[in-house]
Amino acid sequence: MHDTTPQFQALYESMLTFVNTCMSGHDPSHNPAHVHRVVALANIILDAERALHPNTDYDGAVVKLAALLHDIGDRKYLHTLTAEGENETLEPTTMVRHALVKHGAPVNLASKVQTVVSHVSYSTETKNPSAIRQLIDNERLIELAIVQDADRLDAIGAIGIGRTFTFLGAQGTKFLVDGKWEMNNSIEHFGEKLELLEGMMKTETGRKMAQERTERLRIFRGWWEEEMELISASRV
Repeated sequence: MHDTTPQFQALYESMLTFVNTCMSGHDPSHNPAHVHRVVALANIILDAERALHPNTDYDGAVVKLAALLHDIGDRKYLHTLTAEGENETLEPTTMVRHALVKHGAPVNLASKVQTVVSHVSYSTETKNPSAIRQLIDNERLIELAIVQDADRLDAIGAIGIGRTFTFLGAQGTKFLVDGKWEMNNSIEHFGEKLELLEGMMKTETGRKMAQERTERLRIFRGWWEEEMELISASRV
């Protein structure tokens, strides 16, 4: 199914409604607005990579659907996920495929999108980086590289800073650092994860965009540390 056909557009619109319904109760760090930004970034990367590599066959339908559905099945939010009119329990690893087929997607397209979605996350890659390289390099699932980069770009830069503090406020008690729920937990997250994402980008376009956004993280962290040091120095 080509991403310019009326059939694809109808499928995409139905999945857009599905995502908005499923994720409407999520906090702003992982709500539909985040998904729509990732879709926009994935389209930007897709267009740029097609221009850079005109002989490479990118599947635009897979990129766009996987970007749209990449957070369906996210274990951090499974307790709030509600599928349209369904009571059956689905495994996170099959939710996307099931939803796509239900909304009229060909099985092969649904399966490929599910594979991309199941391997997008940072935690999945850090647990088994060779599996990601196998999919992208050997099995030529190049769409995974684009969606990964798009998702990670939304985690860094000014928007990434906002999302980090939003997540801390909404979900922070589940991820306490030394038993403390403090804003500084977000700053520690910069060094533990966010500033590492630039080195994990897979596309030329993603690497270029990540470089600038990562510098914004470092500048902000420098401001934060400067202000905190000033306060610490003034304590009696």
